[in-house]
Amino acid sequence: MHLPDETAARTAELVVRGFRDVPDFPEPGVVFKDITPLLADPAAFGAVTRVLADLATATGADAVAGIEARGFMLAAPAAERAGVGFWPVRKAGKLPPPVLRRDYALEYGSASLELAASAVRPGARVLVVDDVLATGGTARAACELLEEAGAHVVGLVVLLELAFLNGRAGLGDRAVVALHTQD
Repeated sequence: MHLPDETAARTAELVVRGFRDVPDFPEPGVVFKDITPLLADPAAFGAVTRVLADLATATGADAVAGIEARGFMLAAPAAERAGVGFWPVRKAGKLPPPVLRRDYALEYGSASLELAASAVRPGARVLVVDDVLATGGTARAACELLEEAGAHVVGLVVLLELAFLNGRAGLGDRAVVALHTQD
């Protein structure tokens, strides 16, 4: 799973311009990567969701899963453009039962994700989308939930990978595409 060089370069430029660093949020020492500028620019947002849809189509995905909350904003329009379903991977307590749940570590604490097991068709191919790959805990938990529900994760796509945090290492052999990588 990869992007053609010209598409990768153009998309990386949009992603870089679409992020805003917010120091010391949500707590001291953390630099929050805000994607609001990207979402507010219809041309950039459209270009990014087109790339995500193209990757979903290229991988033969039956669905695109978005990780709450910013992954939703990217995955839902990409799924619609690709003509496939959208599966939300939610923060704990947001979905009615029955749900599958996975606890995981963040770079600044811990959290839980849930998935409505009824949304997933066993054997379906799913592309997972999120905004940032940092330490990899959230992405790994989402992939594990989808796999537990019987889906086959065809890959993970993120807008930005913070390579210095080595998040890919915890994702095993899952295919990962970062539209931009920050060393």
